[in-house]
Amino acid sequence: MKAMRHGIASVGRIEDYRLFDDIIDTRTPAEFVEDHIPGSINCPVLDNEQRIEVGTLYKQHSPFEAKKIGAAYVAENIAHHLRTSFHDRPKTWRPLIVCWRGGQRSGAMTLILRRIGWDAQQLEGGYKYYRKLVVDRLAALPLRISFKVICGATGSGKSRILQALATHGEQILDLEELACHKGSVLGVLPDSPQPSQKMFETRLLVALHGLDPQRPVYVEAESRRIGSIHLPNELLETLRSGACINIEAAFAARVDFLLRDYDYFLKAPDWLNTRLDELRHLQSRETIERWQGYTENRQWRALVSELLELHYDPLYRRSQNHNFSGFGAPQTFASDDLSPAGIDALARQIVAAREKTLTKG
Repeated sequence: MKAMRHGIASVGRIEDYRLFDDIIDTRTPAEFVEDHIPGSINCPVLDNEQRIEVGTLYKQHSPFEAKKIGAAYVAENIAHHLRTSFHDRPKTWRPLIVCWRGGQRSGAMTLILRRIGWDAQQLEGGYKYYRKLVVDRLAALPLRISFKVICGATGSGKSRILQALATHGEQILDLEELACHKGSVLGVLPDSPQPSQKMFETRLLVALHGLDPQRPVYVEAESRRIGSIHLPNELLETLRSGACINIEAAFAARVDFLLRDYDYFLKAPDWLNTRLDELRHLQSRETIERWQGYTENRQWRALVSELLELHYDPLYRRSQNHNFSGFGAPQTFASDDLSPAGIDALARQIVAAREKTLTKG
């Protein structure tokens, strides 16, 4: 459908988003928080409560009455945005307007903005079409990338090694950072809630688009879930077939590293004990109570040592050989120092090993 200069039928495509000055998302704040097109601005034509009110009225009483009160809310909210968010936009402003399916909410705002004189266009298919593109591209992009998977028992500093590799110019994909979670039952981050599944996938797609498929990408070995987030199947299968880099860190160094890296737990022992409760289906009642006793008595080293020996290390031994085909013959790097300097040294060794392989090739 061709865009008409001042008509409601003016339609834009998500593939052409760079042609627009702004992407205006007219959905509710709740819908926007769950997921949105990167860089878009939320200017709802119905707020959370108004949408519920109108929807309930439509289904349970009268579609006509629902449309009447809905139109009033939409008019009031668009007027508010004109007085605030849009008041300084020049005549040449060209926004792309988004709602759920490219229907009435974005249509109403597009009509008014075009009547004013702005070249506003309504996103064809709305957010629903954008979401389909995300799913489709996440099924294809990982297959084009050569992943080098960093493996190692819990406390081996894998995420920190990833970050150090990035400082040395290597490409990384930090899935735990995208998911706001460290990947285990104790991986919850304080004051950093996880994104929705849809928002994680949007973040993941942006990260994948930023990678050069002609160069290797380092990534940490992950299970299917990172907290509440599920990795897309195609990405997970590609990771599991990637070349593995194994970090063999001394046990004492791992304990020291975890005491530093999870220091926020030491400041909130009650919170830590609630997390330990989540392990009751895997450990005996006596073990959980002993660990909670360590927490109450601030016996942090004893707690971390037993968590590694009795919980994390057995899980790791069962999972890596089973899930990662490259773990049968990994490159191995050993260390008894996981301080920042020690982690940087490991990253340098990994980079040097890759460069040496390229030279031989």
